[in-house]
Amino acid sequence: MDEMDWALLRELQADARLSYSELSRRVHLSPPAVAERVRRLEETGVITGYHAHVDPARAGRTVIALIRMSCYGARCILNSPETTAWPEIMQIHRITGDACSMLTVTAGSIEEFEAVIDRLAPYGQPSSTMVLSTPLGWRPIPPPGSGNSEPAPSRRRR
Repeated sequence: MDEMDWALLRELQADARLSYSELSRRVHLSPPAVAERVRRLEETGVITGYHAHVDPARAGRTVIALIRMSCYGARCILNSPETTAWPEIMQIHRITGDACSMLTVTAGSIEEFEAVIDRLAPYGQPSSTMVLSTPLGWRPIPPPGSGNSEPAPSRRRR
């Protein structure tokens, strides 16, 4: 990926509804060249889709929780594709440590959340943490090396 790919990604992450014409104006590239680069980013899996960011609470999902699942073997949630269809499960992460996965779950009420916990029990031991607020919910992916962190000290041979 070069600087132009990152310029396109920066613009698309800010507003995925931009037309190729508007994108080309913003990155100073012709519309056909923009279309070709975006198509290549899609085909290589860099761009995985175009989505609307939805506020769960305003969409009726006022309960948000993280659930650590300790399960292993054939009944592990990671081996059970049916759970990916549950509307309450927003994300499943395979993790390291004493648990195998971390789920992000949304529900319309505590009662609905309890029902999700009950449905998860056959897959292993769920341990939940309620989300009180989300000070940083989403951010665009920047190019490597563009963060505000201090550069690593250089090592010189003496």
